[in-house]
Amino acid sequence: MSANGHFISFEGIDGSGKSTQARLLAEHLRAKGYEVVLTREPGGSPGAEEIRALVLQGDPDRWSAETELLLFTAARRDHMERLINPALAAGKIVICDRFADSTRMYQGLSRGDLRASVDALHDLMIGREPDLTILIDMDPAEGLARAKGRQGHEERFEDFGAELQRAMRTGFLALADEYASRFRVIDGARTPDAIAKDIQAVTDTYIAG
Repeated sequence: MSANGHFISFEGIDGSGKSTQARLLAEHLRAKGYEVVLTREPGGSPGAEEIRALVLQGDPDRWSAETELLLFTAARRDHMERLINPALAAGKIVICDRFADSTRMYQGLSRGDLRASVDALHDLMIGREPDLTILIDMDPAEGLARAKGRQGHEERFEDFGAELQRAMRTGFLALADEYASRFRVIDGARTPDAIAKDIQAVTDTYIAG
């Protein structure tokens, strides 16, 4: 637990509903009187949002996994300096749609076998983990169909296809075992309301200590 605020991250494969559930949790906590900062990665600060456009748009082969790792770490460092750390120091709850666990998966495991490099850069430049990580687990094929159905312009990773999504799901579940003290796995194959209730219960229990 943070000395001041609370740092909560959402993780999961593409299309698992992280953004929706992060927003619903923020609304729940605000209704209970907490000051909440809702943010996302890559992004969350002006500089990091510029890097987001670089890494999420364009051809799937635009960047190597090694280059992506450096870009994501740069974005995260700026995000931490300008938004996350000041909010936590002010005693606020920070809810982040993706954090370092996504980098451990996309660049560190599923695309480049760079997990050791991811962790070394994280320790050097970021130096902290979330206090609580909500992993929304669901079928990779359904998640990919949802993600592609959005028809947005940030689909570079979705364009790698179903094989990457399957590897990601397996990897996220392995991370949940590795960092069991902060991970909570939520069944994403249900209605958004049912998922939200479970997440609210888990978060309320965590905050209560």
